[in-house]
Amino acid sequence: MDATAAHPVSRRLACFLFALVILSWGLNWTATKIIVHQVTPLWTTAIRCTIASAALLVILLARGQLIIPRRGDVPVVLAIAMLHMVAFSTLVALGLKFVPVGRSIVLGYTTPIWVTPGAWLFLRERPSPRQIASIALGLVGLALMFNPWALDWSDTHTLFGNGVILLAAFFWAANILYVRAHQWVSTPFQLVFWQTLLASGVLSVLALCMDGAPGIVWSPQLAGAFLFAGLCGTALAYWAMAVVNRSLPAVTTSLGLLATPVVGIASSTIGLGETISASLVISMATILGGIALATPLTKDGVHRFRSRLREILYSRRFER
Repeated sequence: MDATAAHPVSRRLACFLFALVILSWGLNWTATKIIVHQVTPLWTTAIRCTIASAALLVILLARGQLIIPRRGDVPVVLAIAMLHMVAFSTLVALGLKFVPVGRSIVLGYTTPIWVTPGAWLFLRERPSPRQIASIALGLVGLALMFNPWALDWSDTHTLFGNGVILLAAFFWAANILYVRAHQWVSTPFQLVFWQTLLASGVLSVLALCMDGAPGIVWSPQLAGAFLFAGLCGTALAYWAMAVVNRSLPAVTTSLGLLATPVVGIASSTIGLGETISASLVISMATILGGIALATPLTKDGVHRFRSRLREILYSRRFER
């Protein structure tokens, strides 16, 4: 068992780590935006996964938690590596070439909207009236993002970028659904190294075949962005979230994670000079409001919040 997860830390330390996670995942979108202007999306994700794999290997060795995946966990290693780390992360990187960070992160956070109908179709989980209302609210927010005043429908690059980020959200939702159905043998934190390692191998082969050798012109900014994305935005954030998830109430972490898009938008505004439109703010508030509405804050609701949170956290690596 994951020793970190088994022994909760003090509330003060947990809150500090949780703040670092929110900052890391929010800033990670801006770091990726910087990278994709100089490196192809496939190489962007491949290099980031490689850095994360090296960092996770050090963490697991230091804690004596490195394992060989058991037979029962091989399917989930494959699913998370391919659906989330390869498909989701590469599509997001591709979309960020054409779409501002603020808009991208809000589109990425439509994932929970697609999880509920997916669970109904594939897992036979009938949605509650509250969940149906949350989907409707999220779709309203999504429609606001695509109104003619908020999106130039004549710009094919913009349409393509928005489309691939929405497609990425579908892949993330599929990953969450698989994680929900999987019967875990080892702990998720023990398996994340093998997921990033597999993803880095697959992505490197794809990048070589499709883009050729990377030919990267390194600069301090680019190296810093890669190190931040691989170390802080992936490996360390995931370890810290494993601690936080056992040390703070599920409602606190669930609602707290909704601050991630706010951090992402703020960082892109300050660091990249992106503008924040009223339409984007209203859309973000509507979509995140729908996510917050999805589960009632009753004792039973808190239990469902905890289960849903684990599903999302165990499948998430780069959002971020």
